[in-house]
Order: sequence, then C-alpha cells, then structure tokens
Amino acid sequence: MKHFTSDMPYKNIRHLIAVPFILSMIFPLVILDIMMEIYHRIAFPLYGIPVVRRRKYIRIDRQKLSYLNYLDKIYCTYCGYANGMLAYCVKIAGETEKYWCGVKHKQSEGYVDPAHHKDFLEYGDEEAFNDFVGK
Repeated sequence: MKHFTSDMPYKNIRHLIAVPFILSMIFPLVILDIMMEIYHRIAFPLYGIPVVRRRKYIRIDRQKLSYLNYLDKIYCTYCGYANGMLAYCVKIAGETEKYWCGVKHKQSEGYVDPAHHKDFLEYGDEEAFNDFVGK
C-alpha cells in the first residue's frame, strides 16, 4: 500500500495540488452530517423506524497507532470520519428508501443495485406493489 506521507513526503506535485481539495471536503461533510443527524433524529421516530447507531459506522482510532507520523494520523482521522459518516448516511438514506418505496430500480447495463435493495420489490411488478401497500 502506497500512501501519501510514508515514502514520498511531498515529492509528487499531484499530491500537493490535491491536498487542499481533499481537506476542503470536510466543510460539506460536516454540514451533511449535521443535517442528516437532524433529519434522522426527528423523522425516524415519527416513521417508527429504529434509529441507526452512529458508532457502528464512524470509527476514529488509527491516530492512536504509534507507527504513524503526525500527517498520517491527521489523514487517517479524516478518512475514518469521512468514510464512516458517509456509510452512516447511506444507511439512513437506505432505511428511508425502504420505508417510503421499496421498489428496485430498472436494471440497466453497468448499474449496481445498492445492497439494501436486495429485499425490495422488482421493478414493474404492480401486483406485488399493490399487495405490499395493501391496495
């Protein structure tokens, strides 16, 4: 595994150019996190959907590894938060989709069904949908 700081500290200009863009994503991620949490904590109880446990998705622990240098610890903290928070958001969005819809998308070449769609109704199956919604 080749990563940014260990064997090429700032040697590659592409990495230097990318760092501000990567790190600037923290602002929209935090805003998304706050807005998603507000939605999640208000809407899920209203829908009767169990609240998603945040700690199951966001893990920030690699900064405790003594063999990482200071920059690695910062980047690992960032990635632990960003990837965990986005997985948490996907779970919340998936639970919302399950509650409100539950119908798979039309299959097309190259489309990857989200994992939570496995139990959804097939696209175009009107009879199954009507049974599901109690029509």
